[in-house]
Order: sequence, then C-alpha cells, then structure tokens
Amino acid sequence: MILQENQQALQEQQQRHDARRHAGAGHVTRIARKWTIINTAFALLALLSGVLGDSLTVLRSPQYVTFRDGQWPISGEKIPDLVALTMGFSIHEDLDWPGLAAGSLFQRPRANALIVVRGLDSLDFPKNISSYPLENPVPFTLDSVANTVHTLFADSTPVVLQLAPSEERLYMMGMANTVFEDLPVTLQQIRGRLSQDGSVLTSLPLVSLSRNNEADLLFLSEVQVLYDISALLQKHKHLAKDPAPDLYSLELAGLEEIVRRYGTDSPQFTDATRILTSALQKFADDVANVYSNNAVVEVVTVKTFEAPLTRKSRSILESKQISNTGNPYNLAYKYDYDYAVVFNIVLWLMIVLALSVIVVSYNLWNMDPGYDSIIYRMTNQKIRMD
Repeated sequence: MILQENQQALQEQQQRHDARRHAGAGHVTRIARKWTIINTAFALLALLSGVLGDSLTVLRSPQYVTFRDGQWPISGEKIPDLVALTMGFSIHEDLDWPGLAAGSLFQRPRANALIVVRGLDSLDFPKNISSYPLENPVPFTLDSVANTVHTLFADSTPVVLQLAPSEERLYMMGMANTVFEDLPVTLQQIRGRLSQDGSVLTSLPLVSLSRNNEADLLFLSEVQVLYDISALLQKHKHLAKDPAPDLYSLELAGLEEIVRRYGTDSPQFTDATRILTSALQKFADDVANVYSNNAVVEVVTVKTFEAPLTRKSRSILESKQISNTGNPYNLAYKYDYDYAVVFNIVLWLMIVLALSVIVVSYNLWNMDPGYDSIIYRMTNQKIRMD
C-alpha cells in the first residue's frame, strides 16, 4: 500500500515537471515567434522605403565600376559627387556612401549618362539592376562635373551635353556642338521632328496616348529626343576613341505632365511608363554599345523636387563703414583646386630629402678608413713610409 502511494506521488511529480517544461518551451516559442514577426515587419518597412520612395537606378556600368547590392539611401545633392567619382574625378568632400566600391586606378569610364525622370518615384526595371533609395530630392546639376571635364581635358574634345526639353534648357561643349548640331532641342523643333518619317509616333504603340493632346505630345517629344541622341551616337562611334570622357545629362518632365493631366491610375500613365522604361533601356544599351561597355548610365526618378531649404540671416560683421571694399570681411583667399596635391608632393619630398641627408651624413661621419677606396689606402701607406 505504501509502495503504491509512493509510486503515485512520483508519477504526479513527474507530470508536474513535464507540465512546467512544456509551459517553458511554449513561452520560448511564443517569444521566438514575436521576434520573427518584429524582424519581418522591419524588413518589410525597409523594403517598402526602398521601393516606394524616389530612387537612383544604375542601368549600365563597366566591370571596374562596382555598385554594391543594398538599400543604402543617397541624398539628391550628392548625385553630382557620385557621378564625378564614377568618372574617376576627385571631389572636395568625401562621399560617405557605401553603395559605390573603390574603383580601378588605371581605368575610368569613357562616358557617363544621367537621366532624371520627374513625375514618379520608380520605374519597372529588371530586378538584377542596382537601385538605391533617394532622399532629400533637391534640384541638382552636373555643372561641377562639366567644369572638371573642361579643365582637365581642355586640349581634347570631350562631349558635354545637358538638355531639358520641357524647359528648352541646353548646354553643349566640345564635340557636342558638332555631333548634336541637328538635334531638335526646342519644343517647336521636336514637334516638327514628330511629324517626320521614322518618329516615335509611327514606331511605338501609343495605345491610349493621343498625338492631339498637349501633355501627350510633350512626353512623346522627350522620348523622341532619347531616340535621336541614340541614333546620332551610333553615327559618331569615333567619340569613344577620344581620350577625354564624355558627359550626358537629360531631364525629362513629360511624365509629370501625364500624371498632372490623367493621374497615376489612368491607362495613359501606364502606357507612358511602359514606353519610357523601354526607351531608357534602349538608350542605355546604345550608349554602352558605342563606348564598348565603358560607360555608366544612371536614372534618377523623383516624384517632385523639393525646394532647397534656405535661411536668411544678418551677419554680425555687417558695418556701415567699410575700409576695404574689395574684401570687406577680411576673408582668406581661396585656395587652388590642386593645392592639397601640390602641398603633399612638396611636403613628402622635403621629408625624404631631409632623411637622405641625415643618413648620408651619419654614414660619412662613422666611415672606417680601412674600408675606404684604394686612393685613400695608397695615401695612408705613403704617409707611413715618409
């Protein structure tokens, strides 16, 4: 009887222990499930921030210009610095962005083409193309990069083309004045080009887009400019043999007019994005073909540009009586762009020369006469004989 009671007590104790163990395992499982849900939510938020926001997409790049896979955001005001680095130029401030890996010291791209598309935050490009979120989308230009090209390759004939058809803004330098001499740049010229043979009105499926609508014509005019630039580059393949790198910058606002006129849920917007995506991919392929895959082609998509934040203030140095009208605030003179390079060359050269003088002087002072040349040994023996 006592033995049965002890066995029953042991069984009840084992059951309580198993119940506590199962309860602890269930608690751990619930905690792990909660952490899994939290991590999934954060991953989805990061993915949505990269997909739904404005973006920078790299359509083409040489093997020696490496863009890492990731969702690192880049500021809109840093796009000119990024373009300069991809072309092998130095910039005034370091670009703290991990998306671009260190490039080759002995190779640089022969061209860089940047296309800015206004009116939407992303285009449906293939998934294997590098794309990064764009934050702080303020208006920017590639004037600094164009000035660098002009300064470093003044003796050559680089091609620099900056074009915004909707605003009829054009800047050409070097061989661009010859190559793109017949390129229609004003809206009137482009619309005249649309009525000619071989225009996009006859070669592209317009579907819901109309050639009689002002917004549709503006969008189709910009697509026509892309096709015309590609055709002119195919005719002038000798540009790739020039030692100077070429720069192309285009700003397309036709899709923004489509969104303003029809909205993002309209069939016109769907057809326009499809046509523009195909045109940009063809443009990237043509540029890469002309420059033998030694060109970088980027696309920046922004829904709307933000106005840069400015603050008006009154300087504490303001004075009614100014003695030096040429430099009223006693500012230091501006250093040359190559000042840091020249300074480092002179500094390290002086250090090497100083160390060389010290080492040579020390060795001369502690020189053993027994290891001198034959002239000194003969002189020494003659002295002893005398």
